[in-house]
Amino acid sequence: MSEQRPPLPPFTRETAIQKVRAAEDGWNSCDPERVSRAYTVDSRWRNRAEFVRGREAIVAFLTRKWNKELEYRLIKELWAHDRNRIAVRFAYEYRDDSGNWYRAYGNENWEFDENGLMHTRHASINDMPIKEADRKFFWDRSAPRPADHPGLSELGL
Repeated sequence: MSEQRPPLPPFTRETAIQKVRAAEDGWNSCDPERVSRAYTVDSRWRNRAEFVRGREAIVAFLTRKWNKELEYRLIKELWAHDRNRIAVRFAYEYRDDSGNWYRAYGNENWEFDENGLMHTRHASINDMPIKEADRKFFWDRSAPRPADHPGLSELGL
């Protein structure tokens, strides 16, 4: 039997929000292997100017990413959905190894197969330096974002 990652398309607003939150929780784990299992084995990405193909490349990409983007915390928000596609906007905060803080803003377009695995991901991202005092994402790194932590809209982002 093929791998499945519910909820499955076609997405309703409710199931699209569930899919977005599951992706957020996965990425906030900063576990490349865990994250890669949400994608098809031949998944295709465009992340900024980098093109990634397949789970092995996803694991390598995310390993590099989280070795540079320390104390990573991400919030995703549903923008739109239709059948097997979801569009999200997101922001994440991280610091580099010199202690400089950043907030990255972006949009992603996702397309899923019939088993709920993402086979296409297009991400456009911009980084903005911030002061540590300007951080807005605070929760225990060992857990997903708490349900009562504000989302992007509530934070005015």
